[in-house]
Amino acid sequence: MDFDLDETQRELRDLAADVLGREASPERLEAFEKSGAPYDAAAWKALAQAGLLGVCLPEDAGGAGLGPVEMAVLLREAGAHTAPVPLYAALALAAVPIARHGTPAQRALLEPLGEGGTVLTGAFREPGPSGTVAATARGDGGGYMLDGVKTFVPYAAEASRILVPARLDGGDVEVFLVEPDAVALTPQPSATTEPLSRVELAGVRVGADALLGGGTGGEAWRTLRRAAVAGAVAIASGVVGSALKLTTDHVKTREQFGRPLAQFQAVTMQVGDVYIAKRAVDVAMWAGVWRFAESLPDADEVLAVAAYNACDPVPRALYTCQHLHGGIGLDVTYPLHRRFAWGKQVCHLLGGADDQLDALGALVAAGN
Repeated sequence: MDFDLDETQRELRDLAADVLGREASPERLEAFEKSGAPYDAAAWKALAQAGLLGVCLPEDAGGAGLGPVEMAVLLREAGAHTAPVPLYAALALAAVPIARHGTPAQRALLEPLGEGGTVLTGAFREPGPSGTVAATARGDGGGYMLDGVKTFVPYAAEASRILVPARLDGGDVEVFLVEPDAVALTPQPSATTEPLSRVELAGVRVGADALLGGGTGGEAWRTLRRAAVAGAVAIASGVVGSALKLTTDHVKTREQFGRPLAQFQAVTMQVGDVYIAKRAVDVAMWAGVWRFAESLPDADEVLAVAAYNACDPVPRALYTCQHLHGGIGLDVTYPLHRRFAWGKQVCHLLGGADDQLDALGALVAAGN
């Protein structure tokens, strides 16, 4: 496969970098972190005005009709700039599944998102291994009754809808569009400023129109799961790339014993390790996202490899970046600490390295 972005994707990357470079500058980030707001509403509006929130939305909802690769381009830039906006929640956890599987009425819910007037999210995780779906749905008259618990749901309280996977009548896992007011939300710890919630569904009743696509035989859940992993890994790719840039700039100018740190062999070897971790997650991420976009059968395996890299080599690389910065690496007035926090957040959302190895092993065993 060709790992180079095409012209449209490069233009999208450059536009996102330009907008986020302004909206997520160090000064803006410091001001936002003091505000206590769940996300930067001005930055969210700026992304909408630039047409970036509509990139993955279907054309009948006012979007550009692009797919997972373009989603990854945007999320990689969000990670590189540690932009405090619900881009991952809205695109990876909601817009991509709705665009691919939603009914016309359900896709219409995406139009306000493209205008920056709403937030959507999805409940990708549950207690237990990644991909576990113990939540249940059963037919109830003209609608459905949902029971279960979802964890670490980003922007659940701010969203207009939460995409909730649940096993329907003991069969396939389907996805339901649920209003936040219908569930019990409990705040959960977050490594960043991003709000996370535990979502409890105890006899939550939804109408027939809440079933994504009217029922997809498990395809909507497969899309949601792949988009969640691909989007998280894309963020990790941007985070470690920007951390490497900060670190190389630092060691070029910081001197010890009258010489720049970059001239010491031990330092260059450690920087080399960070570069290898960055390239490994980049390659696995683009390979997995492309396979996801093309609906190839090995997409889950490659995305699991990418997720493992995001959960193990990337955090270790971020530790190395902090080490090479010395004390300044932990200083909250220096931007590296945000990269470290975002890297840990991605690892938590994906369930950790051991979980991803278990998932990869299960996929390989099933394929054999």
